[in-house]
Amino acid sequence: MQDLQNEGSNSKTWSGRFSEPVAEMVQRFTASISFDKRLAEFDIQGSLAHAKMLHSVGILSRRNLDAIENGLQIILLEIRDGKFDWSLELEDVHLNIEKRLTALVGDAGKRLHTARSRNDQVATDIRLFLRHEIDEIDESIKSLQSAILDLAEQHADTVMPGFTHLQVAQPVSFGHHLMAYFEMLSRDRERFSDCRKRVNRLPLGSAALAGSSYPIDREGVAKMLGFEGVCENSLDAVSDRDFAIEFCSASALVMTHLSRFSEELILWMNPGFGFIDIADRFCTGSSIMPQKKNPDVPELVRGKTGRINGHLIALLTLMKSQPLAYNKDNQEDKEPLFDAADTVLTSLRIYAQMIPGIKVNKDAMRLAASRGYATATDLADYLVKKGLPFRDAHEAVARAVRYCEEKGCDLGELSLQELKQFSNLIEEDARQVLTLEGSMGSRDHIGGTAPKQVMAAILRARKNLA
Repeated sequence: MQDLQNEGSNSKTWSGRFSEPVAEMVQRFTASISFDKRLAEFDIQGSLAHAKMLHSVGILSRRNLDAIENGLQIILLEIRDGKFDWSLELEDVHLNIEKRLTALVGDAGKRLHTARSRNDQVATDIRLFLRHEIDEIDESIKSLQSAILDLAEQHADTVMPGFTHLQVAQPVSFGHHLMAYFEMLSRDRERFSDCRKRVNRLPLGSAALAGSSYPIDREGVAKMLGFEGVCENSLDAVSDRDFAIEFCSASALVMTHLSRFSEELILWMNPGFGFIDIADRFCTGSSIMPQKKNPDVPELVRGKTGRINGHLIALLTLMKSQPLAYNKDNQEDKEPLFDAADTVLTSLRIYAQMIPGIKVNKDAMRLAASRGYATATDLADYLVKKGLPFRDAHEAVARAVRYCEEKGCDLGELSLQELKQFSNLIEEDARQVLTLEGSMGSRDHIGGTAPKQVMAAILRARKNLA
């Protein structure tokens, strides 16, 4: 194999310090252009604001500013049209754009990098990118929440079994069950919104690590780019990736919520449950079993959750031993960050389209709720209201359930005489609490599963979502 020292012959912007060119293998290993070119539009945004600031403080002439603005506009169009020639030799998105700008406008392009470094430049680009992605994610969560509200409203009074330990526990409204996911997603929106506040701080002007000796106006650049403020320590500004870790943490949580939802949809679609059917366009078949209809979308979302969790751990590990300030390690932040954003957005968008096509089998849900003694707690509560201590009521109903198991029937099928053998306090009015609708309707308080409370929750949610 050719000696490493003799590979490659490219010239770098910093090559004056070195007596030999970078080895080709090293060039390939250290380059980031294959993935960081997606930051190009954000890089141009930052460069335009930086150039305007340099002009405003007297560092850049009007003529040079005009040339830079015109050149960057040409580059932006080339990138959007797919006509930009990306070069591996130029390492990253920043040098590729700078080289092209210099080719277009000459010395003016060389002046653009005054008072900045690639260290604060990339930190700015990533923050601009993440701010944009957070806004897209917020809109996607809202779309999914809206779809959930529509389905929940249709089924505010649809009875299904509520589960604990995946065993039938108490009757609940299917709409109420769906609204639990609405609440999870609301917290996700809050987390991303809170994360955005820390993302939306400007590092530009911190230069390589110590700040700049030029009379720059960082606050002016922040205002131009829509940042809420500036990063106040130059060392921290160029090396901090807390905001990226926080974004991946919020991403891991929203994917965890989608994964839980996926697990339930997969179970409910199984013929053993038969609660729902997902539209054909979101499912696939089998190459060998003609009867199969597989819930691939929920399964993939469930699987991709592990991928996002991995990205969070990767970024935490990336940062755990880095001394101040910037290190080349930080180049490894982009791929997990980009993939996390892409995966979350795609998952949310496909879920928002899938939910409206779900068909609900009310009869199957009702039958399942009637099989597991779901109204046992209601009978215990009935006895407590009659004056029996709860522990005694619990014991009495437990014996009644065991009797039903031996007889092969439900509590509601027992005669009054049979019920009385467990407590003389039981009267004919107990039959009302032993119905599924009676049980569900009795939870008539905010946060409860009574249909009118579910509808009230949906109304509040729609107002908050608007």
